Amino acid sequence: MQTLRSLATAIVLTLLMTLPAQAEVFVFTAIPDQDESELEERFNAIGAYLEEALDVEVRYVPVKSYAAAVTAFRNNQVQLAWFGGLSGVQARARVPDSQALARGVEDEGFRSYFIAHESTGLSPSDTLGPALRDRTFTFGSKSSTSGRLMPEYHLRDQLGEAPEETFERVGYSGNHSRTLRLVESGSYEVGAINFAVWERELADGNIDTDSVQVIWETPGYLNYQWSIRGDVDERFGEGFTDRVQDALLAMDDPELLERFPRSGFVPVSNDDYAGLKETAQTIGLID
Repeated sequence: MQTLRSLATAIVLTLLMTLPAQAEVFVFTAIPDQDESELEERFNAIGAYLEEALDVEVRYVPVKSYAAAVTAFRNNQVQLAWFGGLSGVQARARVPDSQALARGVEDEGFRSYFIAHESTGLSPSDTLGPALRDRTFTFGSKSSTSGRLMPEYHLRDQLGEAPEETFERVGYSGNHSRTLRLVESGSYEVGAINFAVWERELADGNIDTDSVQVIWETPGYLNYQWSIRGDVDERFGEGFTDRVQDALLAMDDPELLERFPRSGFVPVSNDDYAGLKETAQTIGLID
C-alpha cells in the first residue's frame, strides 16, 4: 500500500513539474468618469483588442472612484490605467519609473463646460460673472481634471475666491454623467462637466435642452492619458512597455475609437503634464 501511495505521489509531482507556469495577466483600469455600463462596454472591448495585440491575457477591472484607480495603480493591482490629467499625475508620482504613454488626439485642447439649469436665468457668456454667486454648484469627482481641477482654477482666477466662498452650496457628483443629471433636474443650479460627455449625450438626444444649457467653456488644456507602471518589463518581458504603447497608438478601429470618443491616439510623456501639475499645486489639490 505504501508503495502505491509513493508511486501516486511521484506521478502527481511529475505532472505538476511538466505543467507550464501560470501566465501573467495584464490588468488595467480606468477612472469612473461616466456611467458604469458605458465604461464596461468600452473597456472590455479595449481589453479584447489589447489581448490580441500583445498576445497575453488582458483583464479590465472597474473601480468605484478616481482615488481607487490611483490606489490600484500604486499597489500593482493594475499595470495600466486610463487616467485624467490630474489622476495620472497623482498615480505616476506614487510608482517609480511609471510613464504616460498615449493620449487621445482630442486630449490636447480639452475643455470643461459650465452648465446651468433654466431656473437660474443664466445665459451663455464670455466670462464667469458675479451672477454665479450664491448659487448651488456641483463639480464631478474631487480628483477630476475636467470636472474639478480646471473649473476650480478658472473660478478662482475670475472671481478671486474659493468656490466655497462663491456658492451657497458646493457638491461633488462623482462623475460627469451624474453632474449632467443633477443640473438638468435642478438639484444643483450650476455644474462643471467634461465637454466630450456633454457633446456625446447631446448628439444621442439624451439632454433636455429646455432645462439645461452651456453658459461658459474653459480655454483648452491637456487631459486624459494611458499610464503604465515602471516595472512591467520585468514582469512581462523586455520591451513590453514599448509594445503596449505601439498597440495603443495603432488603435484605428472606428468602433473602438468612437467608444471614447477619440479620433486616434498619439505619444505623450510625463513632462507634458508638468503645467497641469503646477496648476493643481496652485490651488492646493496636490503638494
